Amino acid sequence: MLCLSLAYYPMRHLLSSQLQLVVAVLVCQPARAEIVVTDAGGVSLKLVAPARRIVSLAPNITELLFAAGAGDRVVGNVDYGNYPPAAKALPKVGGSSNLDLEAIVALKPDLVMGWESGNSPASISRLRSMGLKVYLSEPNRIQDIAGDLERIGHLAGTEVTANAAAKAFRERYSSLEDRYSLRPPVNVFYQIWKQPLMTVNGKQIISDAIHLCGGRNVFSQLPILAPTVTVEAVIAANPEVIVASGMGEARPEWLDDWKRWRTLSAVARDNLYFVPPDLIQRHTPRVLDGAEKLCMHLEAARGKRAR
Repeated sequence: MLCLSLAYYPMRHLLSSQLQLVVAVLVCQPARAEIVVTDAGGVSLKLVAPARRIVSLAPNITELLFAAGAGDRVVGNVDYGNYPPAAKALPKVGGSSNLDLEAIVALKPDLVMGWESGNSPASISRLRSMGLKVYLSEPNRIQDIAGDLERIGHLAGTEVTANAAAKAFRERYSSLEDRYSLRPPVNVFYQIWKQPLMTVNGKQIISDAIHLCGGRNVFSQLPILAPTVTVEAVIAANPEVIVASGMGEARPEWLDDWKRWRTLSAVARDNLYFVPPDLIQRHTPRVLDGAEKLCMHLEAARGKRAR
């Protein structure tokens, strides 16, 4: 910051008090350099000043923006961008996979924040071709979320809040890691949907949460992030725990469908658990809330081994 005291200048005696104030303000303004950040797609984004009008293209992006202290700069949100509650009242620009490009442009954003694997590449390309500044996020590991918070803080000029949030996130992650990651391993099948029967592979952030809790994703080796599997494949894997998410806050009824397969270890030991999807499927700080619930479920499963 350039801030020179006028007390050392003879002209101080020649200026009115009002003019002195104006000069003092001008010479004490912080010199802010151009903001340069590389996004998840490897694209370098440059801003001449912190963003003041931001449009979010995914619910998880909306959460990240608010967590980084940039909530008051968000002027556009997507369908299902429901957290925090203040986000619900923001103008909508469609869904993550079916964006209303005209609505985005009409909001005159100086920054558009998208989700690399959740937004259409064609839509992102179109927005960039229209001259909009687009930053893509894709924290595939839980620890990556802290870095995203810091980068958002840099882009929005909210570094103090963002850096504090990132620090708290890393500390909480380390606490969970110290407590659970070296516990006896538990084989886990994570079900995100019933028809088709879908799970996650080892590169998905949910699988990272399973690993954090000392679990093993029985389908971690599959090449697709959210692969479709068969009931027969689940039976062959014989997980000790089955965890379901579904779509809402309520435990999905279809989780109990597994009870017909009594030879499954998860069924025999009554290890059928639920974690709310918003807490573990969104790439946001709340993923640690979901991870903590998951860790408790796996710990309960470990306790049933002695029975």
